[in-house]
Amino acid sequence: MTGDQQGFGKGCHLHLIDGSAFIFRAYHALPPLTRKSDGLPIGAVAGFCNMLFRYVEGNKGPDAPTHVAVIFDHSSKTFRNEIYPAYKANRPELPEDLRPQFPLTRDATRAFNIACIETEGYEADDIIATLSCKARDAGGRVTIISSDKDLMQLIGDGVVMFDAMKNKTIDRDEVFEKFGVAPERVVDVQALAGDSVDNVPGAPGIGIKTAALLITEYGDLETLLDRAGEIKQPKRREALVNNADLIRVSKRLVQLDCETPLDFSLESLEVLAPEPEVLLPFLTEMEFRTLTKRVADSLKVAAPVAQAAPEAEVAAPEVLPFEAAGYEAVTTAEALAEWVARIRARGYVAFDTETTSLDEMRADLVGISLAVEAGRACYIPIGHRAGGGDLFASDSLVEGQLPLAEVLAALKPVLEDPSILKIGQNMKYDAKIMARLGVTVAPIDDTMLMSYAMHGGLHNHGMDELSERYLNHRPIPIKDLIGSGKSAVTFDRVAVADAVKYAAEDADVTLRLWQLFKPRLHRAQVTTVYETLERPLIPVLAEMEMHGIQVDRDTLSRMSNAFAQKMAGLEAEIHELAGGPFNVGSPKQLGEILFDRLGVPGGVKGKTGAYATGADVLEDITTLEDSQPQGARLAARLLDWRQLSKLKSTYTDALQDHINPETGRVHTSYSIAGANTGRLASTDPNLQNIPVRSEEGRRIREAFVAPEGRVLVSLDYSQIELRILAHVAGIPALKQAFEQGHDIHAMTASEMFNVPLDQMTPEIRRQAKAINFGVIYGISGFGLARNLRIPRGEAQGFIDRYFERFPGIRAYMDDTIAFAKAHGYVQTLFGRKIHTPEINAKGPGAGFAKRAAINAPIQGTAADVIRRAMIRMPQAIAGLDAKMLLQVHDELLFEVAEADAAALTQAAKEVMEAAAAPAVHLSVPLTVEAGQGQSWSAAH
Repeated sequence: MTGDQQGFGKGCHLHLIDGSAFIFRAYHALPPLTRKSDGLPIGAVAGFCNMLFRYVEGNKGPDAPTHVAVIFDHSSKTFRNEIYPAYKANRPELPEDLRPQFPLTRDATRAFNIACIETEGYEADDIIATLSCKARDAGGRVTIISSDKDLMQLIGDGVVMFDAMKNKTIDRDEVFEKFGVAPERVVDVQALAGDSVDNVPGAPGIGIKTAALLITEYGDLETLLDRAGEIKQPKRREALVNNADLIRVSKRLVQLDCETPLDFSLESLEVLAPEPEVLLPFLTEMEFRTLTKRVADSLKVAAPVAQAAPEAEVAAPEVLPFEAAGYEAVTTAEALAEWVARIRARGYVAFDTETTSLDEMRADLVGISLAVEAGRACYIPIGHRAGGGDLFASDSLVEGQLPLAEVLAALKPVLEDPSILKIGQNMKYDAKIMARLGVTVAPIDDTMLMSYAMHGGLHNHGMDELSERYLNHRPIPIKDLIGSGKSAVTFDRVAVADAVKYAAEDADVTLRLWQLFKPRLHRAQVTTVYETLERPLIPVLAEMEMHGIQVDRDTLSRMSNAFAQKMAGLEAEIHELAGGPFNVGSPKQLGEILFDRLGVPGGVKGKTGAYATGADVLEDITTLEDSQPQGARLAARLLDWRQLSKLKSTYTDALQDHINPETGRVHTSYSIAGANTGRLASTDPNLQNIPVRSEEGRRIREAFVAPEGRVLVSLDYSQIELRILAHVAGIPALKQAFEQGHDIHAMTASEMFNVPLDQMTPEIRRQAKAINFGVIYGISGFGLARNLRIPRGEAQGFIDRYFERFPGIRAYMDDTIAFAKAHGYVQTLFGRKIHTPEINAKGPGAGFAKRAAINAPIQGTAADVIRRAMIRMPQAIAGLDAKMLLQVHDELLFEVAEADAAALTQAAKEVMEAAAAPAVHLSVPLTVEAGQGQSWSAAH
């Protein structure tokens, strides 16, 4: 398997390997295997490596690929879960011994010198679809190595599939044999038939054969649904008419995304021979002796001699076994008193709550678990109800539980005692649950945040993953107790005996993680990060989330109605421009009108035969006002309609469901350990992504209001990341501009393009702004060309000129990448470590890893600055009638009495502008812009 292509085009042959198919085939083909040195499961990895080796050896003939990649799923959650939350909800959990092997299969792919690709938020199938379309459009051939039926929609126009299991090529004939339609109509058939494995609903009672007959008769799904009333068979007619919206959702679920964002080119997937110095050490480390010898013989080099790992690295010792015998149910006042005495004697306690919901503002407390020594823990049942897993059972409490008031009376003094440390995993949740019951849990330690401070960028920080990774123990899955999907019950319906094993184990695991992590903070040199940026933020965020922000339901409702009316008006205008009515939401019909009826040039048909009508295509058409005025106006109206449709469904409609009926407020939840760089993430609902660029988007903030007699005050850092870049890269021109309060984008444009400030045009300034912000994210010439809609060479010229004018930026980038490669992490100015495990990777992932490493210290420092401001804020505004409500990246939003608004603004601004000091003295001033009003919109 060799290649010497410099580009990708006619004559090239791309192989796309379905990585998951290889993994599962390897896992089920071999008996369980473990690595002798440490017991790590490696059976799937062994099979995977053998399959890759056979693939490499077997693709050296005249039809060998010129380019190749192995495609993996990034995670179980993708954009489809936003469309349909139940998507793939029925999938069984991974086998326990397979889970830790997934990362190793990625390592194996890279060791074989093959591109290893995955993209967050998208399935492997979407990446395969995008690459197939790009390769086909470039004139090349594609072979998809998989038997997955979902990929069959891609077949045709030089794209085939190869079932390696059956050694059989799958082309159009095989697709027709399986689905009864050509590949172009497979999606329509799947949308009707649904998929029980992936939980795609489809139309009740309609299978593949019936779906194929219907699509063959009516031509396509939209025509079928439009004419469903004509169908003579009553059951089919009712299934289609009553489930039309669900069928359309199903089509969105099964339709592969051919525009998945990729940060690499087809050229970068060129076939490369394995490098012995990389591949053989990996195989040796895995202890694959036979395969190592075979590979070494194939590469004509000597096989390395395996060496045993140092004793200290073999396996993490386990303190005590996790046994239910060490867990007890506390159901008497005497037993509870004994546990309180143990806690006081020890001076610390691992503490966890069990509740009826993940929404802390609506959840009821079901029980509390405690642990003070490894292997011994208790569970205090409080709110378990009769009937076990029966949702329709009596609501009466199970007998033998202590009353809530009695438990709180015994534990409140301990939980509030400043001399007793309370240890939790994601302690913010438990603190909010207890705060609603009148208990302030303090002081606290949080194992999730300890892991985040030490291991940010390496893995997730949930308790189950930490337990498996650092304690060699897999905790009882919650699904074993409450079930999943529609049949799931709340924790109060779990039998007390089962709850004891689960909940007490949680406290035990948390305590052991704390005992392991606490001393490691110092050795990892992140104690200051944990103590000043992570732990103090917990009570600040908890108070913000509990207070919430008032949202006017009537305003949202009026906006929804207004958006609906405006959409209707736009539809009428669109129909007039199109020369007749059509389904505005149908890309297929829109494409036919634009490119066939109106004759707009440049139409490109996809694999289904339908024209591409994405936002980028429509935006390009709007620029044809002179040559295609009707098409340009139609495209512009379509973009307006789509934007309104998204605003209505995602915000004005959905936000109404998040208003708490008891408080009348929306209570978002902030994830402290969600982003590698230290940025907070808002969820349920996400209030950080409310659009502000369009007038309609900005109007949504009008629904976020202050109660009578109060106002909302917004304080926003001005261009904080550019300021930090100027500091860390030492750019005199940028520093001077910030110090003198100049327009930074105009100044950059003047420096780059030698244009005096008084002759600056909006277009030149816009280009400089795109470069300014793009450089922070390590933008490529390709990315900038796409943003500015200019030729790639011209965009690369802009970037080259930028680095010539500001050489310190290139030096910063090079130094940062070098540091990351040497140490495996980068750091913010405040010492936060962001690990970069992919920094030394080869292939398409390398570019992303480098860009992430360049950006992380800048974005992370900005995130640390606002964290420091938030932590100091409660004390700064303590004497004022004011509450901090929201953090939206660089902005803080407050609710304050009108009389205190000016004082609040001054105090908060002083805290924010001085937040870096004294730990870091920036050479560029931080400035904060403030505004106030009765609504969030008015405060900007």
